[in-house]
Amino acid sequence: MGMVMSVPGQTVGVSVFTDFLIGALHISRNLLSLAYLCGTVSSALLLSFAGRMYDRFGARIIATIAAAGLAGILLVLSESVGVVGALGNAIPFLGATAAAFIVMTFSFFLLRFFGQGVLTLCSRNMVMEWFEKRRGLANAIMGVSISFGFSYSPRFFEALIRHGDWQHAWRITAAALGGFAVLVLLMFRDTPEAHGLQPDGGAILRARRTHPEAIAARDFTLREARRTYSLWIFGLTLVLSSLLVTAYTFNIVSIFRSGGMTSAQAVAIFFPASIVAVALQFLGSALSDYIRLKYLLMIQLGGIILSSAAITFFQPGAPVVLLIVGQGMAQGMFGIISNITWPRFFGRKHLGAISGFISALTVAGSAVGPYIFSVAYSATGSYSPAGLVCLVAAGALLAGTFKANRPTAPMDEKSDETPSKEG
Repeated sequence: MGMVMSVPGQTVGVSVFTDFLIGALHISRNLLSLAYLCGTVSSALLLSFAGRMYDRFGARIIATIAAAGLAGILLVLSESVGVVGALGNAIPFLGATAAAFIVMTFSFFLLRFFGQGVLTLCSRNMVMEWFEKRRGLANAIMGVSISFGFSYSPRFFEALIRHGDWQHAWRITAAALGGFAVLVLLMFRDTPEAHGLQPDGGAILRARRTHPEAIAARDFTLREARRTYSLWIFGLTLVLSSLLVTAYTFNIVSIFRSGGMTSAQAVAIFFPASIVAVALQFLGSALSDYIRLKYLLMIQLGGIILSSAAITFFQPGAPVVLLIVGQGMAQGMFGIISNITWPRFFGRKHLGAISGFISALTVAGSAVGPYIFSVAYSATGSYSPAGLVCLVAAGALLAGTFKANRPTAPMDEKSDETPSKEG
């Protein structure tokens, strides 16, 4: 529920309101996109701090603050026309356009920080802390629910807009988030140990049921985790995937038009890609309890390679099929790698700090991706250069995955093949 309620701060939730903001604030699409970029990158800079607060105060308190903060900024956005006017009146030399840019940059900063950042981080990590041997199965169930929630959310927002207007839709959503903040305070729970319980309900599973890598060798600090080889291979893959998926989604109509295809054909690829993603995420999450995560990382990078190749040589026919399959593979594995890797590799004691650091990198990647693709198209009239850069980067990361095992100590990448005596 927490992940789904973060949708107003995700790109899929913001995109429904973009055209309404452009018309109401009299701001250009490029300037609004720049405000979104600045706000998103700024929010990413604070996610490591948010992760440390998660480790200190727990999911219950931090998620409550995040849900309430997200509700508050939605109320501000619903009154953004008045806020821009007030700022313009207070500082006359700014001008209407500059005032709109400042207000939207600050609004997007808070929207992305509370929504895509903190609420997502807390909700995801809380579930992962309650499972170790069955973490993959828990992620599979959660992943399917999130996929359907994210897929349906644009229709939900559009329905609210039809029954009122875009401002009404944000007010209703803010009220729902306010109620959800109360629910979080009542229902969220931190680590099982804080309540005299154990992960997996204390279930004793036979050793053959899970891979020895499934449980962390020890708890790493963020500083120690950053010194490991595997963190950077897994982390940079998530950054590249986020960059590519956001960039291609943001420019999908233009990409298809550059290949002589229509906007309707562009939008039509999302459904089959989501089917591939949901199926692979469920299967991969369930299998992750029994295999090394680097094999799932290879699948994700394979998807990025297919997608990048399709964009580089885009035209009707086979490249479209490659794009659908590649995006499905990359997105399906993303939810597994981003959720399961950090508690499995580095333990749960500093999970917030480590996952917050990776989230900061990933969010930054999602912010710069559309801009990189737009610059490539403006300079060359084609998205091929951007696709080629992603293709080369994915190939290099794929070559590095073979040694990306669970770390047992900083700078020591030899993974245990049998459970430790302490385990």
